[in-house]
Amino acid sequence: MTSKPARDRVAPIVTTGHDNIATAFSARAGSAALMPYLMGGFPDMRTSLGIGLACADNGADLVELGIPYSDPLADGPVIHAAGTTALRAGATLDGVLGVAEELSRRLPVVLMGYVNLVLARSPDGFASTAAAAGVSGLIVPDLPLEEGEEIREACEAHGIALVPLVAPTTPDDRLAAIGARARGFLYTVSVVGTTGERETDEDAVRALLARVHAHSEVPVAIGFGISTPAQAAAAARAGADGVIVGTRLVRAAAEADDPAAAVGELVAGLAAGLIR
Repeated sequence: MTSKPARDRVAPIVTTGHDNIATAFSARAGSAALMPYLMGGFPDMRTSLGIGLACADNGADLVELGIPYSDPLADGPVIHAAGTTALRAGATLDGVLGVAEELSRRLPVVLMGYVNLVLARSPDGFASTAAAAGVSGLIVPDLPLEEGEEIREACEAHGIALVPLVAPTTPDDRLAAIGARARGFLYTVSVVGTTGERETDEDAVRALLARVHAHSEVPVAIGFGISTPAQAAAAARAGADGVIVGTRLVRAAAEADDPAAAVGELVAGLAAGLIR
């Protein structure tokens, strides 16, 4: 058998995490993509996978998968407690990546983990392993802009979108610098403080999103404080390209006899609220 001449061979199409995330957002043009958060390994590894699959089955466009960590500075008490439970149950980074690999067959997975977890394996080692598990994006909430170049380069080399965060307190010059380096989407923290369920001010959210959009060429997603279908719909009306919901879903998983079913029901309600 003779091989095709080199000039006639067609190069394989390589889909990167950037592509997966872009497709998820563009599919919801005119509305907002829904990104539920779940804690990897909570309440145990198998159940956390079930929760993620329930999210996929009930209207999630992407999923944010948390890596449990002993000192989660951006997390409020509900997610902090879930991470502690997961660690006590034996959760490991490799275990969470196993969950990511299964979920990535259904929808884009964006990991959320703290910088020490990345540095412990080296930026290139972490990004390589995450890419092999099908991870599309990475959020590192305690990674300052000025110290992120090595991790950013490693993520780029392995096709993973490094997603930065901005907050209402981020000044415009810094917002411009962060927006210029954003990949996948720009995570906008709606309030000052840690994760948790709160009342939100739609006018304030609209003004914040307008300011962030002015400095971003990638989609803008908003999280922290969004917990109900009404709040999710309000965020979409205010201009969010994506809505991230975490604490409410983690609390439901902690309180329910069937965590996957409980989270799936909530995700379905959130997704229905985002349909225009």
